[in-house]
Amino acid sequence: MSLADTAPVDAGAAPVRHRGALGRLVRSELALVLGRRRNLVLLVGLALVPVLLGVVLFLAQDSGLDGQGPPFVARVTGNGLFLVVAALFLCTPFLLPLTIGIASGDAVAGEASAGTLRYLLAVPVARGRLLAVKALGALAFAAAAVLAIAVVGLVTGAVLFGVGDLTLLSGTTVPLTDGVLRVAGVVAYVGLSMTGLVAVGLFFSTLTEVPVGAMAATVVVAVVSSVLDQLPQLEAIHPALLTHHWFDFAEMLRVVPSTDVLAQGLAVQAAWVAVFGALAWARFTTADVTS
Repeated sequence: MSLADTAPVDAGAAPVRHRGALGRLVRSELALVLGRRRNLVLLVGLALVPVLLGVVLFLAQDSGLDGQGPPFVARVTGNGLFLVVAALFLCTPFLLPLTIGIASGDAVAGEASAGTLRYLLAVPVARGRLLAVKALGALAFAAAAVLAIAVVGLVTGAVLFGVGDLTLLSGTTVPLTDGVLRVAGVVAYVGLSMTGLVAVGLFFSTLTEVPVGAMAATVVVAVVSSVLDQLPQLEAIHPALLTHHWFDFAEMLRVVPSTDVLAQGLAVQAAWVAVFGALAWARFTTADVTS
């Protein structure tokens, strides 16, 4: 069924009907993505990371191991704000990409697998807009995933270790308000750093009717990017890799964050979104949907 077959005859009424259909579609998609049991389980799993990390560090702080561990983790016991940063630091390499890959890879392929995609195309909304709605749902889930870690990390850190003036990586101490804003900047940067992966997942989701395949391919892209980023022989392409700038959020914890470094990281994500978003649009708007 083509969209032309479902378009209203009255041209004057078309914009109203299209806007109403689009609004209902957006609300339905957000409710589906954020209310699906599998996705809720994934969010709960991510939220448990800062809780478990905080409890372990709390129990170990008098064992002689206090102050040891990976970057950011060693600072948690001194200020609960660092639990947010430490949890994001631990989740960014694999858990966040895995979770986001599952949601974005399922966006279109899940509908095709369930046989509901053709019914969605009967709604008087163009395919491009439908794809945009699917992208919005995947982005909303990515934001929810990052916020789940951050909010639970902040609460857990405040309860277990308290919060106060923040000591930056250089040793300079800034007031609590400034510290909270910097940690919020870290959270925002990590969230924006996942947008490229969402676009990759959306593209793979338009290629298949098997959601697991699209999910796996999305995660593989992130893993391969991380592996390539470790090879000095490929240093020339490192700045363009999807994962290369993911940990640049550390700039937020310097006395004067480098806007050039942060802007470069966001520009790379924008490029990945543009390329794979265009590929997803080209595929989805021309594909012969049979299920």
